[in-house]
Amino acid sequence: LFDKITNIPLPRLHKFNSQEIANTVWAYATVGHSSPQLFDKVAEVALPCLHKFNSQEIANTVWAFATVGHSSPQLFDRVADVALPRLDEFSPQALA
Repeated sequence: LFDKITNIPLPRLHKFNSQEIANTVWAYATVGHSSPQLFDKVAEVALPCLHKFNSQEIANTVWAFATVGHSSPQLFDRVADVALPRLDEFSPQALA
């Protein structure tokens, strides 16, 4: 199912807000399905707007990438830049 629907959000990801981006990769990771093409595109789209993500959206996005084992050094570096000054916004669970 996830293989068949992956192509649906790809051309629209640039229109997704931060919650929609985070929810998309979270859904894939929750069912244990890695879609390299989708995760690469999410990283590309999220990079310039990561400052708009709230702490939960950042945590869910990073968790999803880690859970499916998808490496994105640029995204993780940007997450560090955005999240470190805002650590007080993260719940203990989000930091774990």
